[in-house]
Amino acid sequence: MSLVLDASAALAWLLPEELTDAIAATFDLIADDCAWVPSLWRIEVANSLSVNLRRGRITSVRRRESLDDLRLLPIYCDQETKDHLWDRTLELADRHRLTVYDATYLEVALRRALPLATLEDELREAALREGMAVMGK
Repeated sequence: MSLVLDASAALAWLLPEELTDAIAATFDLIADDCAWVPSLWRIEVANSLSVNLRRGRITSVRRRESLDDLRLLPIYCDQETKDHLWDRTLELADRHRLTVYDATYLEVALRRALPLATLEDELREAALREGMAVMGK
């Protein structure tokens, strides 16, 4: 099953202390099919890993291994994200009181009619209000 993957779910898979059974199952689904992400996903994941490196939670080797692990998965960047940013995405952000970053994941999931994998509570609630399937936690 395809799904939309946000950075919080990806980080939970990469950091052993944050990994849950639901996230492990989500990544099994990704390995069997694929995930879609907005273009900002790579930036968010890289930034989060760098923050964890600075805080001493991971090593630079672990950061590189994490990025290599993600590269092996069928994770595709949605090329239409930017086309919806200044209208549909902003509408979703306003309606659900989300950051534009989080609304970007919601917009991609809605447009592609795919479940959303996230650990962000506000984003999960917004997706549920939109009648979407939500994975993770």
